[in-house]
Amino acid sequence: MTTITLHTASCGFESARQVGVLPQGHRGQRLHGHSFVAKIRADLPLGWAPFAGGEVQALGQKLDACTRVLDYRLLNEVLASPTDENIARWLRDQLDVPGLEQVGIQSTADQGVDLDRHDHAHVWRRYRFQSAHQLPNVPLGHKCGRLHGHGFEVILHANQDAGGRDISIDYDHLDEVWTPFHYQFHQKYLNDIEGLSNPTSEVIAGWLWQRLKGVLPELSWVTVYETGSCGANFNGSDYRIWKEMTLDSALLLKRAPESDPLSHVHGHTYTLRLHLSAPLDAVMGWTVDFGDVKDLFTPIFKRLDHQPLQEIADLADCDTASVAHWILQQARAVLPQVDRVDLYETRGCGALAVLGREGPALPI
Repeated sequence: MTTITLHTASCGFESARQVGVLPQGHRGQRLHGHSFVAKIRADLPLGWAPFAGGEVQALGQKLDACTRVLDYRLLNEVLASPTDENIARWLRDQLDVPGLEQVGIQSTADQGVDLDRHDHAHVWRRYRFQSAHQLPNVPLGHKCGRLHGHGFEVILHANQDAGGRDISIDYDHLDEVWTPFHYQFHQKYLNDIEGLSNPTSEVIAGWLWQRLKGVLPELSWVTVYETGSCGANFNGSDYRIWKEMTLDSALLLKRAPESDPLSHVHGHTYTLRLHLSAPLDAVMGWTVDFGDVKDLFTPIFKRLDHQPLQEIADLADCDTASVAHWILQQARAVLPQVDRVDLYETRGCGALAVLGREGPALPI
């Protein structure tokens, strides 16, 4: 199976807007502002960057130059109807980047739109609830077998073919759909809810899908964060989980010209996400135990964390894409369910090594 490389970049900008296309009386019709985040993914051709390994820096510079036009502006002076979807389209049309796969606009920490190359708007909104649970089928002594709690988060992803329309699904509509579930989950013991006697992240995601799809036909993914660093996705047929961690590494880029600072020793606090796809275990209610993911990956993690990456013998270079592919290869040797590695140098700027399908975009 072919492994795909997607380079990513993100950039923030501060702007005001009025969204007249919203229903009469909607608060978004009033003049207001956001701390927006623009994010892009691209399958860049070889030789696009000034040097091999310089793709993340070059892509970030392209996006920064484009968003600078919008920074500290009234967006209505640039776009007639500055919805999140239309801002994403404007950026896509302005960016001179080959292989552009996705343009996202995150208008708050809890909502955004990801526009793919087919002009499909993937609208998402995040919700939170505080609940207790325990997993009854885990081995004796497993910590999740004890009664405990989480600050859960749920993201509803609604994929509607916008077809060039200004707005696809209003965030308020997602709020209306979610509200009954918030009252059912918040400050509750999840095991007492019918159908959730074994409330793993995967089971919660599937339970929600079954009950939401009928009232939200556009629903494309349900994402459940059990903690800030791990969770599960479900799309009606396939389960995916991820485990996130940070690592602190030194590096230099071997193919960078001597005049470029990246050729000298520097470092990053990387954000790393491992994505895994597997069938749901009928007894355990999970695809892979998050604890097993951590334990099996730890030896690989220790080769990277607080280490100089350029001294790893079988790592061709230390650019983020090369490191992501190396991690994918190493991880699959002990965790064959791993099919995607996200590695970010800074917020939203990095590379994805993808084997098979991508799954949903997660907030950065």
